[in-house]
Amino acid sequence: MAAPSTASIPSKNKAWAYSEYGNPVDVLKLDSNVTLPELKEDQVLVKVVAASLNPVDSKRMLGYFKETDSPLPIVVGYDVAGVVVKVGSQVKNFKEGDEVYGDLNEKALDHPKSYGTLAEYTAVEERLLALKPKNLSFVEAASLPLAIETAYEGLERTEFSAGKSILVLGGAGGVGTHIIQLAKHVFGASKVAATSSTGKLELLNSLGADLAIDYTKENFEDLPEKFDVVYDAVGQTDRAVKAVKKDGHVVTIVGPVIPPATMFVLTSKGSILEKLKPYLESGKVKPVIDPKSPFPFSKTVEAISYLNTKRATGKVVVYPIP
Repeated sequence: MAAPSTASIPSKNKAWAYSEYGNPVDVLKLDSNVTLPELKEDQVLVKVVAASLNPVDSKRMLGYFKETDSPLPIVVGYDVAGVVVKVGSQVKNFKEGDEVYGDLNEKALDHPKSYGTLAEYTAVEERLLALKPKNLSFVEAASLPLAIETAYEGLERTEFSAGKSILVLGGAGGVGTHIIQLAKHVFGASKVAATSSTGKLELLNSLGADLAIDYTKENFEDLPEKFDVVYDAVGQTDRAVKAVKKDGHVVTIVGPVIPPATMFVLTSKGSILEKLKPYLESGKVKPVIDPKSPFPFSKTVEAISYLNTKRATGKVVVYPIP
């Protein structure tokens, strides 16, 4: 995809935004007259090609983080894949025409930007981006950043390493699909177990799970086997702590937290995407995109509503962005 010339970049563009907190179906509106964000020295302006949605988008719209949020109105979206059309004066690693992807909010809940990715153009700090792997489409690339970076950071926080075993709760979700793949193919797990509903067990096995557990039929905490790490992507630490070895680690991205489990919120880094590039380009680690995706830009509200059913497999993506 060719980058538009700087002269053709409009001062206004279309974006999905909300001016008050509430149910996404009620508050999210398409605005065709949104002013482009002012480009800072360390940022690039990206012509958005695809964007993916995350549970944090809905939680933010509902006002769960309003105490630490940026001012309304807010353009929705964290994940982006697109083409650089303009670079700030301090940018060293990207140039106009580069195909890039990333999660544009360095701190997911600490004053995330008012200007997100469900827009024709958005501004992103250089350090949060990476060059798009050549073998991935924009849709595939857009599905990755927040989810795969969260999976990676959680594994690092538990000091996960080759030869250890792991149980992934919520293995078929946006983050869970990447925890399985990274644990197995990047960190060298000795055994990967993961939970899902009946219809998604084959997916877990295809991603690298050695044991796929149907949570509708058995309780993972009743298994005689215990694990070095339990990575909870669904909010079940009360049960997770019963499935970990005595000196193991339980990490979660969804509260409430029952000790000794710990919770973390992602710090976005383009360097993680760069580190994982060889695995993505070789196909060892693959994007997992829900079969209903991509949703057209005009159906963004429907896309968020579908994600909120918690029935999505992998990631929900919006494409093309006008």
